Amino acid sequence: MNENPNEEDCDKQLLRNSLQMPKPSPLFSNVVLIGWISFFGGISQDLILPILPLYLANALHMDKAFIGLVEGIVTSSASIFKIVAGYLSDRFRKRKALVFLGYSLSMIGRFFLAVVTMNLGILFLRFLDGVGKGVKDSPKDALMADSTEQKTRGKSFGIQRMLDTLGSVVGPIVLFFLLSFWEGNDKKYQYLFYSSAIPLFATLFILVFFVRETSTEKKSTDQPSINPIPTKFFAFLGIMTLFNLGNSSDAFLILRAQNVGVTLLKIPLIYALFNFVYAAASIPLGSLSDKIGREKVIILGWGAYSLAYLGFGLANQTYQIWLLFAFYGIYYATTEGVAKAFIADIIPAERRGTAYGIYNTVNGLITLPASLIAGYLWDTWNPSTPFFFGAAMAAISTISMFIFIKKMVKPALE
Repeated sequence: MNENPNEEDCDKQLLRNSLQMPKPSPLFSNVVLIGWISFFGGISQDLILPILPLYLANALHMDKAFIGLVEGIVTSSASIFKIVAGYLSDRFRKRKALVFLGYSLSMIGRFFLAVVTMNLGILFLRFLDGVGKGVKDSPKDALMADSTEQKTRGKSFGIQRMLDTLGSVVGPIVLFFLLSFWEGNDKKYQYLFYSSAIPLFATLFILVFFVRETSTEKKSTDQPSINPIPTKFFAFLGIMTLFNLGNSSDAFLILRAQNVGVTLLKIPLIYALFNFVYAAASIPLGSLSDKIGREKVIILGWGAYSLAYLGFGLANQTYQIWLLFAFYGIYYATTEGVAKAFIADIIPAERRGTAYGIYNTVNGLITLPASLIAGYLWDTWNPSTPFFFGAAMAAISTISMFIFIKKMVKPALE
């Protein structure tokens, strides 16, 4: 018999603790699980994205104007539904359901490309894929933000971006081998479209059975949140818009690579290299933002962007393109996840879906005028001009970010 009552109480407490469910392993945390659903989603997307324009032009004999319309529909529909889905995820606190719906729509849109060949049918399926992307993005960002703590948020978003981008490394590599395996097969495109649905089954399985809904409790079922979106969010969004005006579609980087002399077969491998660097640098640079501040890391990324675009404008050898694409991955690693972590820092939890919706929508819509400007500069002057313009806009945005930090960030910390 235990003579010490306190000791006996301690023994009982230890026994009760031992019977409790263990804490979830870090390998199964929401942050990592959301990263894995993004990983498989990235594989699915990049199994078809590099070859889809070739399929439409060469196999279905669609003219370039219609192909441009198709891709414009994807971008526009995605941008519009990002803000709608973001608002709905805040209003009803059902982020997982919207992410599930988004990935499901994308899976349907990609799978049925294998059987639909009419122009209107293709247009509808690409619209459906765009809606799916728009519906999932903002609620997924908000779910990610709800699953993190501010002191490690940069690292957490870095983990998610790393896994997402690794999917975009694996996708083109798998595409390269599948194209080699099915070379000469008349149905290779159809097989690729069918294959693109397989990774999305893994995405939906992880989402349904493992990812947890962790959003904050809703304060009222009838009234919207009383917390407004801070002014500094819109100031930051304005600077991002200025930067993105010079940030045209990455398709121009592919065109520049071909213009310098990179062969068509090597372009998917260069794309994979870019995504590999992006993935590898996401966690360390995200962690750096936890230590020195998100704004400083974003400025670092814009500096990398400016140097990379200046390099693309000056490049005249194929080896330079390989190096520049690798360096370009640093820009993505310092900006994509870190910017979203910064938004999570300044936005109340109950308004994050709406804020991410606005942010993603504006960034998506600005891609169209940015790409039109780049195309005009390319055709009117020379292939180097769009990249010089992009580098200049990044430099102006960097100066604006310094002012933003001085006027709006530092005073809030004092």
